[in-house]
Amino acid sequence: MKIIRHVAGALGVNCYIVYSEEAREAIVVDPGGDANGILRIIEEKDLKVKYIVLTHGHGDHIGAVKDLKEELKAPVLIHEADGEMLEDANKNLSVMMPMGAVEIKADGLLKDGDIIEFGGIEGEIIHTPGHTPGSICIKLDDYLISGDTLFKSSVGRTDFPGGSFDEIIKSIKGKLLVLGDYVQVLPGHGEASTIQYEKFYNPFLA
Repeated sequence: MKIIRHVAGALGVNCYIVYSEEAREAIVVDPGGDANGILRIIEEKDLKVKYIVLTHGHGDHIGAVKDLKEELKAPVLIHEADGEMLEDANKNLSVMMPMGAVEIKADGLLKDGDIIEFGGIEGEIIHTPGHTPGSICIKLDDYLISGDTLFKSSVGRTDFPGGSFDEIIKSIKGKLLVLGDYVQVLPGHGEASTIQYEKFYNPFLA
């Protein structure tokens, strides 16, 4: 399994392209912008994208979804609690962001515990409400794509509609910190971390 991080969009979202070296099958997680750059990587690596997966419905994480879906013909997946947000530019806040209004209907709605399979790789969906009601993380072997739930030494904002500080802390402590110290955290913004580092040094989790 290989994971490529591509910083995309005006707000610097970490878009992840995860793929099987053998099968050349991939998923694209959180294409926040720069559709051409993402497509260039996919072409260079000779990948077939099976799914476009969104960790949540906020505009900065969905800026390139329409263009990628049109080009790749890959279904868009999001947690069921954020499905409505994805269809409304006011709810997903894209109307206030540099990319402008983005509205799209998901092709599939995810639930906690769902497994996304591609190229022999399995990604486990972990529902982690708090940043948004439908925020998810994706566990892939010893990696955790954490979206805007958990950052290095920080946590996601909870002051947007549908956010809850109590919920995000409950999600992180109850569902993420139990995954194992060795698990590498790949967040939606900023640099990578580990579960062990966050246990010791994240001031929000003390």
